[in-house]
Amino acid sequence: MSKKVNSLFANFALNSIILVLSLVAIISYTSKVLATQDDAWFESFKQTASDEQLYRLLYAMPKGGDLHNHISGSNFSEWWYELATNQSLNGGYRYYVKTALKHCQGYGLNQFGSSPSLLLFVNIQHSTFDSLPVCQQSEFTAIEALSEEQKEAWMKSIWLDKPHEGREEFFQAHWQRLNALTANPYIAAEMLVKNMQAFGAEGLIYLEAQANASHFKRPDGSHFPANQVANIYRNRLAKKDAIDTGVTVRLQHSIIRFLPHAEQILEQQYRFVNQHRDLYVGLNFVGREDNDKGHPLRFLPTLRKLRKTLPEVKLSIHAGEVDEPNYHVRDTLLLGADRIGHGLNLITDPDTMRLMRHNHYLIEINLISNLKLEYINTYADHPFPEYLRTGIPVALSTDDRGMWHSNMTDEFFVAVKEFGLTWSEINYLSENSIKYSFLDKETKSSLLSLFKKRMETFTKKVKSNRSSHDKSITTGNFICTYYEICLDD
Repeated sequence: MSKKVNSLFANFALNSIILVLSLVAIISYTSKVLATQDDAWFESFKQTASDEQLYRLLYAMPKGGDLHNHISGSNFSEWWYELATNQSLNGGYRYYVKTALKHCQGYGLNQFGSSPSLLLFVNIQHSTFDSLPVCQQSEFTAIEALSEEQKEAWMKSIWLDKPHEGREEFFQAHWQRLNALTANPYIAAEMLVKNMQAFGAEGLIYLEAQANASHFKRPDGSHFPANQVANIYRNRLAKKDAIDTGVTVRLQHSIIRFLPHAEQILEQQYRFVNQHRDLYVGLNFVGREDNDKGHPLRFLPTLRKLRKTLPEVKLSIHAGEVDEPNYHVRDTLLLGADRIGHGLNLITDPDTMRLMRHNHYLIEINLISNLKLEYINTYADHPFPEYLRTGIPVALSTDDRGMWHSNMTDEFFVAVKEFGLTWSEINYLSENSIKYSFLDKETKSSLLSLFKKRMETFTKKVKSNRSSHDKSITTGNFICTYYEICLDD
């Protein structure tokens, strides 16, 4: 009797396993069939659509999130000017711009630091202006008093508008010019909302921005405590116009990795993020990777010490944004990072590529940034399609989009035009930008469901009548210059 019972249970268990496997196979097959049908429609559309039609479709398309976004570099020149000249929005600050060079400080000064004396269009706040000698004051003009010629030159000075401008202009001039404008927490909070509004208009539902709470100054030049800056962010994000964007926001704190005291900053910011988990979800290491003083393993002892007594703080770290082959991506994973920013030279490290295939590590792909900053000569050099199609998780992001006048639609357009993305791959990229976010599980699940529902509705609509959208679009300089899509509806 016992043998018969055991045999019956064994047969039942075997049949159950076969049934489950059959259901999995059916579901998998059905998903592939549906994906193939969507891909077939999109391939047909691409064959007949003009670049403008493709762009309009991609603009209207629901999107996930932007996981690699420097909020101080994501702002357009006109936004900076608006906020720098509007004291009711910027907290009552006044700004001055260097418009002349009179060699007031003499010769032989450091032109490679954070305050080069021979750099035009540097912005300072009123308290700094008041402290300058008369000669140096004469080099500056109140920003609202700039002539039209000066204003145009000032606006062009903080984005890469000329063919000869690239990596050096970006790293050695843009941030030094912005200067005091990036030390105003009210401007930072307003810029966050402006990005939410712009991203929301093109269909994004999540933004994970690198927006620090440290190193901000009051109008009198004294320093803001980081806790107060975090509250400025919270209060601004709670206002109706921010909520109405439909974009969920979380922040990362970033560390300039090559600074002499970067380990001390890491300790401070790790503790800060741990105390403000409702707003901050992770840490990032930024700065030129070709400055070897910021190599990844420098921070391993500090992180291990912190993790002995504090809960995990998620890490998304720039790595592989460099010309030469090295093991920065591998070493950054050893630090505990779950996401890699850029990851361009991972392609030269086959062992780490194998490790990342079908794993839980994601690479944040910044196609336009990599071209504008000359880490690739053409898109034919970019490893993105190899990562995508060998099972390394990837998502598209915008990096410092204000400095190349681009948006998320531009990133998708480049990916489709240069690498022939299928509709399934487009869906996959947007889903990844939510799945691999540092959101809590409940919020992540909710946003992922929202994206899938919106994408399903959109796909049905465009498949049935090919009508892409009724949104007005104004394209930026990048897509207009590189692909001649110049729209101003």
